[in-house]
Amino acid sequence: MKEKAKDFAFKAYKFSNSWTGTVIIVLLVIFFIAQAFRIPSGSMKYSLLIGDHLFAKKFAYGISTPHLPFLEIPLIPGTDGHIIDGDTPQRGDIVIFRYPQNPSIHFVKRCVGLPGDILFVNEKDLYLHPREGDEYIRKNYPKEQIITAMDKLFVKSPYEGLHPGIHHDKAVINDGNTHMPIFFMPPIKVPEGEYFMMGDNRDHSNDSRFWGTVPYGLIEGTPWFVYFSIDDNYEIRWDRMGKTPTDLEGEAFINRASAEDGNDEGIF
Repeated sequence: MKEKAKDFAFKAYKFSNSWTGTVIIVLLVIFFIAQAFRIPSGSMKYSLLIGDHLFAKKFAYGISTPHLPFLEIPLIPGTDGHIIDGDTPQRGDIVIFRYPQNPSIHFVKRCVGLPGDILFVNEKDLYLHPREGDEYIRKNYPKEQIITAMDKLFVKSPYEGLHPGIHHDKAVINDGNTHMPIFFMPPIKVPEGEYFMMGDNRDHSNDSRFWGTVPYGLIEGTPWFVYFSIDDNYEIRWDRMGKTPTDLEGEAFINRASAEDGNDEGIF
């Protein structure tokens, strides 16, 4: 029995060192464990910065259907986007998902609404009525954040105290020419099996306010940790390497205080 085990281990080792074995192992890792992503724009500033390179935890929300790298062609057609369902995003999670209007593109946003939640935006502020109802709001949120609207209780800006990277750009004002969903969005009840996503850089983010909710089948994973980071001046940000989004939350206040607001963030 031991000889068979040794023989199998030797063959597995030899296979893993071959070109074929290496390619298969790399693809399995990319498909099911971790995949590299780069943050190209400022929609998640200051939680995630332009030039952050991170690994996504592909198994955080089940096992998504693998796609052929670069071509983004699903290798298992006929699925709803997952081959194995798993955990679902929770309020406040940073989520990597496929853009509903073009699934070949990946977006990174924060989940701010679960199925059954009701949300609206007024003067840039997000208001949330969780699906758990009024009693849940009374028990879990400060009184000063609670308002009454449409005969329900809503929480004003429910995430900004928990996630310091969330912010608004004071230079973006409602002059009649800007995207109205930034300032006003009518109430929406998040459909079953779908999620409402918003960028932390609220006034420079193309998100669910503009194109709607994200089905579970398009959700790919969550950022795991930053493995490399470089700024616009091609200087390496050594202090960000190896850190998870949770680690970086504590640095968001410093990033916000030291960085200059501009109009070059772009949207992602």
